[in-house]
Amino acid sequence: MQIEPHIAWRYLVAKKRQNAINIISGISCLAVAVVTAAMICVLSVMNGFGEAVEQMFSQLDPELRITPASGKVLQLDDERVQALYTMQDLAVIASTIEQTALVEFRGKQVPALLKGVDTTYQQLTAIDSIIIDGNYVVWDGAFERCVMGVGLANTIGIGAHFISPVHIYAPKRVGNVNMLRPETNFHTKGIFIAGVFAVNQIQYDDTYMLISLPLARELFEYDNNQATALELKLQSGSSLKKVQKTIRATLGEEYIVLNRYEQQADFYRIQMIEKWLTALLLVFILLIASFNIISSLSMLILDKKDDIRLLHTLGADNQMIRRIFLYEGWMISASGAVIGTLLGVAICAIQQHFGLLKLGNGTSYVLSAYPVDIQLPDVLLVLVVVLLLGALAAWIPARKLRVDN
Repeated sequence: MQIEPHIAWRYLVAKKRQNAINIISGISCLAVAVVTAAMICVLSVMNGFGEAVEQMFSQLDPELRITPASGKVLQLDDERVQALYTMQDLAVIASTIEQTALVEFRGKQVPALLKGVDTTYQQLTAIDSIIIDGNYVVWDGAFERCVMGVGLANTIGIGAHFISPVHIYAPKRVGNVNMLRPETNFHTKGIFIAGVFAVNQIQYDDTYMLISLPLARELFEYDNNQATALELKLQSGSSLKKVQKTIRATLGEEYIVLNRYEQQADFYRIQMIEKWLTALLLVFILLIASFNIISSLSMLILDKKDDIRLLHTLGADNQMIRRIFLYEGWMISASGAVIGTLLGVAICAIQQHFGLLKLGNGTSYVLSAYPVDIQLPDVLLVLVVVLLLGALAAWIPARKLRVDN
């Protein structure tokens, strides 16, 4: 059994000749604990924001989205595409057409991203849950209807149940441009608004407008066997990765199959960069805090010089004596790491259940309180980083410790 940890523990808890050593050791442990707790809290809050935004995206983004690798047109009568309709893991397959057009209402004009959806779109997404005005209707059996994002609706000054139609101007895909009569270069259509949705994401709320798939085909000159994308919903219990891999193998390289993360790749990449840059800044703060351990050990070595000579006389070599003080520094760091982890997890758990820390006044934002998502890999990573830096800080003063014969 190694005796070094026992001696190191005795040195840690025993009263020193110089009271300043106890104070510095306590400050070292406290500094490590505070930074550890801060790292766990920050990473958990960043995870919480990511989860909250992911839920917002998931209300309109399908689980899987298929687009052509080149060009915009996807042929629905392709044998490989038709094979998807026989897959038991797929619950809903919806054809969609997305194209930019000009939207006009009472003289106000703004470009919008029109999305033509078929009758299965309500089963595919949670569109009904994000309607804040009116209802989700794109065809009422007699008239074409539309549902648009709240930002787009505010820009053109319209709301659900307005009796005046919204006019759509869609550029013709084929034919020559008539410079003398520019209006002939567009397909035009007047439709009534049925509802307004809010995802609380600018890219949807400020640009999206949902219309029926037949109207989109009419406006953008697509035939019944064409679409710009296929959006898929999986059967409950199906493995997303497995189904995505199977579909990619079925369709080949001519089609792109994206899951929700890949559909919003830029956003999630930025989010991860922000998360780990913030963590890196806290690691630098932890590194600075670790210098307290160096000071504490340096003073302890001076305080215990008589003990060091005695141990050497009893047969302890230089390596053994170095290990004693390495264990001492590591224990200071480990104590701070454990205390900080418990403190950080406790703070996050309290915030997660009670939402004590509000965003603004608690009513001005989409989320009333800071969201928290404690993830075990993040906690373990923080512990590993803290312990490694603690070991490094302990090694610096102990590496040159030598007792001359």
